[in-house]
Amino acid sequence: MIPSSTVFYGALISPTSLTTYLALPHALISVSPAGEIEWLEHDVPASQLQDVLARHGLLSDIEIVELRKGEFLIPGFIDTHTHAPQVPNMGSGQEHELLDWLAEVTFPMEARFADVGFARRAYPSVVRRYIDSGTTTCCYYGTLHLESTKALAEIVHANGQRAFVGKCNMDRNSPDYYIEPSPQASVQATLELIAHIRSLPRIRSSDHGKPSSAEALVRPVLTPRFAISCSPELLASLGALAESDRSLAIQTHISENESEVVFTKSLFPPEVLPAALSPVHGPVTYAGVYEAYGLLRENTILAHAVHLEPTEVDIIKRTRAGVSHCPTSNFNLRSGCAKIGILLDEGIKVGLGTDVSGGFSPSILTAVQHASICSKVVALQSPSDSAVAGAGKFASRQLPVATLLHLATLGGAQVCNLADRIGSLAPGKAFDALVVSVRSDAGNPALWGVDLDQDFGLGQVEGEGGRHKSEKELEAMLERFLFCGDDRNIRRVYVQGRLIGGKEFMA
Repeated sequence: MIPSSTVFYGALISPTSLTTYLALPHALISVSPAGEIEWLEHDVPASQLQDVLARHGLLSDIEIVELRKGEFLIPGFIDTHTHAPQVPNMGSGQEHELLDWLAEVTFPMEARFADVGFARRAYPSVVRRYIDSGTTTCCYYGTLHLESTKALAEIVHANGQRAFVGKCNMDRNSPDYYIEPSPQASVQATLELIAHIRSLPRIRSSDHGKPSSAEALVRPVLTPRFAISCSPELLASLGALAESDRSLAIQTHISENESEVVFTKSLFPPEVLPAALSPVHGPVTYAGVYEAYGLLRENTILAHAVHLEPTEVDIIKRTRAGVSHCPTSNFNLRSGCAKIGILLDEGIKVGLGTDVSGGFSPSILTAVQHASICSKVVALQSPSDSAVAGAGKFASRQLPVATLLHLATLGGAQVCNLADRIGSLAPGKAFDALVVSVRSDAGNPALWGVDLDQDFGLGQVEGEGGRHKSEKELEAMLERFLFCGDDRNIRRVYVQGRLIGGKEFMA
């Protein structure tokens, strides 16, 4: 018999703002057969479990999943920027900065995906790595190849991950072996990919045979690689396509590397920009180029934003675009430290991106750890004057645990324009969630299991009431997971209520 609902009982953590989150040691959360969160009870002692279930009318035909001590539910991670065809290159080309790295390492690998057979062999492993790292929603760049990017979308769809999949648009400043023949060919292939992704089935069956939501899990996204690789004609055509379909998300790069910024400005002097659309008054900026072509709006995802000028911050805020913070890649390619605190103080949406293979890990946990280090480096380099330090809540300060959690989950959902559906565990949202274990039997030697705390009498919170003590212990488990965890600590990965990955997943 198919259960009417699945109820999870145990510890739960969920972001509520940039500075706060729920830490519920004894939560009860109900998930419908369609993968929707029906209700959430914050504090249910074991002795009252049956009474609470009865109050919700759940007396039979339910599945109860009880979490062990040292386990908790958390929203799934949202990777707002990565390159699927670069996964085979992880850890390669560490000596390069961005533009040389593209020419020497990245473009040769991406060119391999001209062979759709190669793509169909490689992409299942790529997608599996992201899912088992806890990424329930991923913004994938494919290559410029239509058929291979179709294959990527199909493989993501077959694995049940929520995602945006885009074909790179790039008709100039690329090697002869890896470039599109014309703006028209680029746009035509993009239209074909959009139609293909939107034709993928919207209703799927879970492991228990129950239907999931009819909404599309895999969505198309316009993907001008970056301004350098797109002619003015191509950017204009993509802007017209975006204007004709406001539901289309847009993803691209901005201000990652200082040389890239200089080159971009040289390619788009004021006289090149469309006069009717150009908001530029004075010197051209990278963000101003994108705005001039109609590519900045509420569902635009801008990766990196390391070297933004003050006027660009204003443009991004005004257009309500979001920023994908990719600290691992920014460190690894020597691009710099993005001043994320300034963006947060301005109310700009910010999420995290792994940016493989500029970043050397597909795990958002690595991005969390490096985002913390990046914020500390920025704080160290900032004036210590108290007036300056007090000018904002986040600028020139290290990011607290609550903010790091937000960036990895709800912040990413906001950047993807999906915060009404994912990013936190709340009634009415999709159940995109992870079951996390910070126990020693997870097998991660970098993380001291909380069960060992109990054995050795460590980690006790003195002088606290029982409920408050449990919350503090749960907060400590979250911090331990964020800074020491890896895929071994992710037992299960759910998207739309369907088990799709994690250490307990059996394909």
